Amino acid sequence: MFKTAVSLFVLAAGVSFAEPRPMTLVDVMNVPQVTDPQISPDGRQVLYVESEPNWKADRRISHIWKINADGSGNMQLTSGTDGEYTPRWSPDGKTIAFVAKRGTEPESVNQIFLIAPAGGEARALTSHATPTSNITWSPDGSTIYFRAADAKSDEQKAREKLKDDVFMFDEDYQQQHLWSVAVASKTEHRITKGDFSVLSYDVSADGKKIALHRGPTPLLEDSDQSEVWVMDAGGANPHQITHNRVQESDAELSPDGSQVMFLSQANAKFETYYNRKIFVAPANGGDSKVLTSDIPYEVEKASWSKDGKSIFFLANMGVHAELFKVGAQGGHPEQITTGKHTIAGWTLSSAANAHVFTSSEMTSPGEVWMMSVDGGGAPRKVTAVFDYLTRDFKLPRQERVEWKGADGVTVEGLLYYPIDYQEGKKYALAVQTHGGPQASDKFGFGGSQNFVPVLAAKGYAVLQPNYRGSTGYGDDFLRDMVGHYFQNAHLDVLAGVDYVIKTGVADPDHMIKMGWSGGGHMTNKIITFTGRFKAASAGAGAADWVSMYAQSDVRMFRTPWFGGTPWQKGAPINVYWDNSPLKDVSKVTTPTIFLVGQNDQRVPEPQSIEMYRALKSNGVPTHLYVAPREPHGWAELRHVLFKMNVEMDWFEKYAMNRTYTWEKAP
Repeated sequence: MFKTAVSLFVLAAGVSFAEPRPMTLVDVMNVPQVTDPQISPDGRQVLYVESEPNWKADRRISHIWKINADGSGNMQLTSGTDGEYTPRWSPDGKTIAFVAKRGTEPESVNQIFLIAPAGGEARALTSHATPTSNITWSPDGSTIYFRAADAKSDEQKAREKLKDDVFMFDEDYQQQHLWSVAVASKTEHRITKGDFSVLSYDVSADGKKIALHRGPTPLLEDSDQSEVWVMDAGGANPHQITHNRVQESDAELSPDGSQVMFLSQANAKFETYYNRKIFVAPANGGDSKVLTSDIPYEVEKASWSKDGKSIFFLANMGVHAELFKVGAQGGHPEQITTGKHTIAGWTLSSAANAHVFTSSEMTSPGEVWMMSVDGGGAPRKVTAVFDYLTRDFKLPRQERVEWKGADGVTVEGLLYYPIDYQEGKKYALAVQTHGGPQASDKFGFGGSQNFVPVLAAKGYAVLQPNYRGSTGYGDDFLRDMVGHYFQNAHLDVLAGVDYVIKTGVADPDHMIKMGWSGGGHMTNKIITFTGRFKAASAGAGAADWVSMYAQSDVRMFRTPWFGGTPWQKGAPINVYWDNSPLKDVSKVTTPTIFLVGQNDQRVPEPQSIEMYRALKSNGVPTHLYVAPREPHGWAELRHVLFKMNVEMDWFEKYAMNRTYTWEKAP
C-alpha cells in the first residue's frame, strides 16, 4: 500500500522520470565494479568490494560493503582515501579483516586491519615492513596468515637513497614468503624462509597443515617451475607433491587432510598448454590424478565439498561460466547453474553451506548472488548495485552466435546489436578480439575499455569472436595455435565477419577492427592479411615474435606456439617470422592507430613502435599513443578516457566519414 500511495502521489504531482538514453564514454567508466563477495559463517550477511572511479585521484578506489543475505541493510563499512581490499570474516563472524594502506608517509604500505561487522573505526593489526597480501584466518580465529616480500637490506636502502641504484635485470626482486600474526598480541611470526617464493597457499580445515605453491622466484616467467608442497602450519616438515615444469595453482587440502587438489593447464601426463583441469594427489606424496579430462571446458576455480566426497568447480564454457560438481574420484560432472550469464568471484562457504558469487549479463556487470550447497532452490540475487542501468540507459541486445571456420569447425562468439536496431537495415561493424589468447569473451556488460554500449549507440554492431586458441572449447580448439599461432585464429575472425554480413546486420563497407594484448596481436595480423576494414586500433600488440620473445616478461606460452625458443640450436626462426605481422606489414592499407603503456612489460612499447614506423614509412595513416606510467592494462582514468576518445575519433573519421566530439573528464 505504501509503494502504491507514493506512486499515485508522484503521478498526481506531475513528476515524470526521464526516458532511458544512450550511454556516453564517461557513463561507461562511471559504472561501479563489484568483486570478492564473502558470506558470513552463519550465512546471514555478505561482504563485497565495490570500486568506483575517483576523477580527482584519477583512478578507481575500492571500499568494503556489507549487506544482509536477503538484500536489506546495505552499508559501506570502509572509506579510506586509498581504498580497501580482501575482506575476510573471522570464523566466529565477530570480526572482519581486510587489507589497506593507511597513512601519508612514503613508507606506508598495505597492512592488515580489523573492523567490527557493525562498522566503526578499524584498528591496525600489522606493521609489517613490506606490503601484506593474501590474508587467511586460522580455523580457530587466533591467527591470520599473509604473504609478504622480504624487506630490502639496509645496504640496499642506503644505496638507493644515494641513487647508487644500478640493478641486475630480471634479478632485482625480493622473495615472497608466508607469515602469520597473532590477533590478540599482534605478534608476527615468519613461517617460510629460503631462496624461493610462496606464490599462494591454503590452510587445512583443522588448521594443522598448509598447501602451497613454491616457485624459484616471484616472477611470472618462472611460475611454470613452481610446484605444489604440503607442510605443517608452523612451517615444519615440508614435502614436495608435484615434480614437473607446468604451472599449477589453487592448491587446497581435503577436509580430512589426506589429499591435495590443485589446478593445472596440463593433460594427464603433465604436458603443457591445455585447458586448466582439476588434479588430486595424496597429501603425503604420490602420483597426481586428473579428474576433469573428459570435459571440454576450462576449470577456473575449484573447492572441496564439506564432506570431502566431491569437488565443486567453476568452468569456462566459452561464452558463459557455470558451477559444476564432480566426485572426488572423478566421473561425469554435474552442472549446477545455467544461463546467459557469467559467474565469477565464486566462493564456497562450508560454514554457511552456501555458494556466493557475482553473475554478469548485458544489463549488469555483476551483482552478488547466493545459492544453497544442498540445491535448495535457484540462485537468489543479493545486491542491487546495477539496477539503475536499465532504468537510465539504453543498452544493446547481446546474442550468442556461431559459424563455421574455414576448415568447417564450429566457432562461437557474441553479437551486440545497435541501439534501436531495425531488422533489414545494415549497420557498421566493430570487431573486437579478446586478449590472452587463453581466454574467451563471455556474456556480460563487457570491459569499460571496449565501450560496447557507446559503439552501439553510435550505430555499430559489435562482434566478439572466440577464435581458435580460446579456452572453454576443448583442448584441440585451444591447441590449434601450437606450432603456428596464426593457423586458423584469424580465419575464424574473418569467417565470423562474413557470417554477420550474411545475416544482413553488417555493412561490409563500414567495418572497424580493435583489440588489446592478444586482441592487439590479432588486429596487427588482420590488417596485414586483408584490407576489408576501414579503420583499426591495436592496443599492446605484437609485431615481431622473435624480438617479442626476448622483450616480454613471460615466454612459457610462446615456446609451444612456435615449437621451441628462438635461441636454441636449430631454432624455428622461420615459424616465429612467418607468424609475425611485421613480415607482411607492406600489405597494410588500413588506417591504424597503436596504443601502449610506457611501462608495459608483457607486450613492451618497441612492438608498437615497429608497427607504427612501418605503416608511417609506407604512407598508411597512423599514430602511436604511449601512456606514461601505465603497465599492460591502463588504469589512470584520463588515460582510459583518452584511449576510448581517440579510437572513436579514428573510427568515425575513416569508417563513417563523420566528425566526433571528444568527451571531457568530469
